[in-house]
Amino acid sequence: MSPYKINGTASVHLSAKAKEARNPTPPHGLGVVIVCILVLISVVIFVLVVYLFVVLCRRQRIGISEQEEEAERCNSDLFSIWNYDGRAVFCDIIDATEDFDDAYCVGIGGCGSVYEAELPTGQVVAVKKFHLADNGELLNEKGFRNEIRALTEIRHRNVVKLYGFCNHSRWKFLVYQYMERGSLACMLEEDERAAELNWERRVRCIRDVAHALSYMHHDCNPCVVHRDVSSKNILFDSEFKACVSDFGTAKLMQLGSSNWSTLAGTMGYVAPELAYTMKVTEKLDVYSFGVVALEVMMGRHPGELILSLSSPGGQLTLLKDVLDRRLPCPTDRVMEEITTATMIALACVRTDPKSRPDMRWISKELAKEKPDAAYHQPMHTIRLCQLMSL
Repeated sequence: MSPYKINGTASVHLSAKAKEARNPTPPHGLGVVIVCILVLISVVIFVLVVYLFVVLCRRQRIGISEQEEEAERCNSDLFSIWNYDGRAVFCDIIDATEDFDDAYCVGIGGCGSVYEAELPTGQVVAVKKFHLADNGELLNEKGFRNEIRALTEIRHRNVVKLYGFCNHSRWKFLVYQYMERGSLACMLEEDERAAELNWERRVRCIRDVAHALSYMHHDCNPCVVHRDVSSKNILFDSEFKACVSDFGTAKLMQLGSSNWSTLAGTMGYVAPELAYTMKVTEKLDVYSFGVVALEVMMGRHPGELILSLSSPGGQLTLLKDVLDRRLPCPTDRVMEEITTATMIALACVRTDPKSRPDMRWISKELAKEKPDAAYHQPMHTIRLCQLMSL
C-alpha cells in the first residue's frame, strides 16, 4: 500500500522516525552546560553582593566608631614603654587622682592641666590631661599626637621622659616623668625659690638645655625643632637637673617635605624672622634658647634688654648690672662661666638668623672647662658691647 493516500482531501501520515527527524529534541549534554552556567552566574552575583555589603558595613563602622576603635588600641598600648598592663595603670591613675580632682592639679596650661599621681608601686608620675570640648572632642588633637610622636623619637637625659598615653573616649592624657621642682619660670618668680637656684645651678641649667637642643637638632633623625623653648617649658627634678618639656608644637624636619608652618611659640621667645616668614629652621630654637639663657642670668624676662641692644646706651650696660641681684656675687670661677654663657646668649638673639651659632657648637662650648668664647676681665668692668663681639 502506498504511504500516500489521496481521497479528495490530501493528508500525510509520517512514521515515528520521520517525526523525530522533523522535530529534533536538544541533546542531554547541552542542558547540563546551560544549567551550570546559570548556577555559576548566580554564585558570582551572590558573592559580589555579599562583598559589597561587607565593604559598605565596614566603611560605615569606621565612619561612626573610628575614635572608639582608636581609643581601644591606644588603651592597649598605654605604658607599653613600661611593659605594664595598660588597663591596670589607667585605672591606677584615675584612682590616684580621684577622677582628676582639682586637689591633685599642679599646673594649668593652654592645652591641658597637669596632675600629680602616685601609683600603687610608689612611683609618682605627672599626668597631662588635655582639654576637651563640650562634645567630647579633643581641642588640640594635633598637639596631643605631635607630642607622642616627638617624644617617642627622643631619648635624652635632658628631655622629659614620656611613659605612656591614653586616648580614652572620656580622657586624653599623657604620662610623664615627674619633675619635683617644677618649671624655671616658677622658680624665678618666687624670691625664696630663686635663691635656691644659685649661680652654679643656673649655669648648669643653661648647659642642660643646650645639650638637649643639640641632640634634637643634630643627633635625631629626622631633626626635631621644638618651636616653644621658654622658661615655662624647662623643668627641674629634685637634683636641679633641667629637662626640656612640652613638645606639642615640635616639628620633625622630614627631608623633601614642606618646612613651612603657622606661627607657634610663646610671645617674648619667638624669633623675629617669624614676622616675615613662616619657614621652620633650627635657628628658631637657637633664638629662644638665647632668651631663656639671659632670663636665667637676669632672673626675669630679658625683653627690654634685647630691645636696648640695638642702641649705644644699651650696649654700654655693665654685665654686673643685668645679673639677678637676689643672688650674692659669684666667685671668679663661676663668673667666667657666667660671662661665657652670657656671650653665647647674646649671639643667639641676633636679629639675622644666619649669624646665630648652632646648638652643637653652643653645647660643646658650654661643656669646655676653658671655652673658646671665654672673656677674661674683672666683672665690674665688662660691658655688653664687649660680649657682643663673639
